[in-house]
Amino acid sequence: MKVMVAMSGGVDSSVAAALLVEQGHDVVGVTMRLWGGESDTGCCSVSDVDDARRVAQQLGIDHLVFNFSDDFDTHVVAPYVQAHTAGLTPNPCIECNRHVKFARLSERATLLGFDAVATGHHARVTPAADGSHVELERGLDRAKDQSYVVHMIDQAELARTMFPVGDMTKTDVRAHAARLGLRTATKPDSQDVCFITSTGGRTAFLGTRIPFRSASVVDTAGAVVGSVPAVEMVTLGQRRGIGLPGGGPKRFVVDIDVEAAVVTVGDEADLLTPGHTVREMTWVGGSHRLADFEHVLVQCSAHGTPQRATVTVVADGTGGSRSVEVRWLDRQRRIAPGQSVVLYDPTDRFVLGGGIAAAPLTD
Repeated sequence: MKVMVAMSGGVDSSVAAALLVEQGHDVVGVTMRLWGGESDTGCCSVSDVDDARRVAQQLGIDHLVFNFSDDFDTHVVAPYVQAHTAGLTPNPCIECNRHVKFARLSERATLLGFDAVATGHHARVTPAADGSHVELERGLDRAKDQSYVVHMIDQAELARTMFPVGDMTKTDVRAHAARLGLRTATKPDSQDVCFITSTGGRTAFLGTRIPFRSASVVDTAGAVVGSVPAVEMVTLGQRRGIGLPGGGPKRFVVDIDVEAAVVTVGDEADLLTPGHTVREMTWVGGSHRLADFEHVLVQCSAHGTPQRATVTVVADGTGGSRSVEVRWLDRQRRIAPGQSVVLYDPTDRFVLGGGIAAAPLTD
């Protein structure tokens, strides 16, 4: 089979390519140029491209570089900036996977006549028991599982997507790379957003793109207790950096009104909610599968602990099932609007679907 493997310059994608070669596939490595600006974190540096190229040479496969920087700016960077002006907390890595690393790459693979696309994500693709679709399954190594960040892949893409390291632990991946003498065997994992530098952070990045507005900080009774220099930089649940004196009780951001430039703080109990509306849902095997379960498990961050909830599809004006109401069996902290919410079956094994957190529900 002719397989295009995305090589980020990390150990996981290096071993993914190596395994495909060992299995006898016709493999071509591809590295995507995404962010053209300043970067000292993430997976888009010049050294990462060089590592991917050198690993491809070691494996004896061709290596291509695709420039998707325009797509990256349009679908990842611009929405990231816009989300902050609206008081949202976006997840740019998921949007990059959605629009570029899978959709755009799959499109290019089709154009060039490849049968499949592979990446180094720790996830698995398996046929459904009834043969009606393919499942997206958690990776074997739960500590490194990345099914959360690839939950949006549609059936057409998923059916020809390969995750070669999904059945391996990270320790085994590094051991395999070491046995092959790959230069990435001990390379640390990328943890950060590629276009946010470790020195300047979000403040430096956004400060050159949008005007910051100061905001009043009030308690739940409306009394002013402080101020922040940039309402656009405040996140729901935030505790530090919100202009409050130390020594008092713990207070958290419980509401952000960007238009009024007001940030409300309260205690941890004020963050609890019975549930959330989740919009822009995508489904692995269809929303009708919800009827098979009394409850599902819901994960609200890449490494968060899944919590039990009931999920109901609600009308959203599109004629489809793009919005749901998630109601927790036990009240949970509010999710920052803009974050991804991913549904798993009750065994916590298969992804059912996922979307973007919107408004919290009321009792």
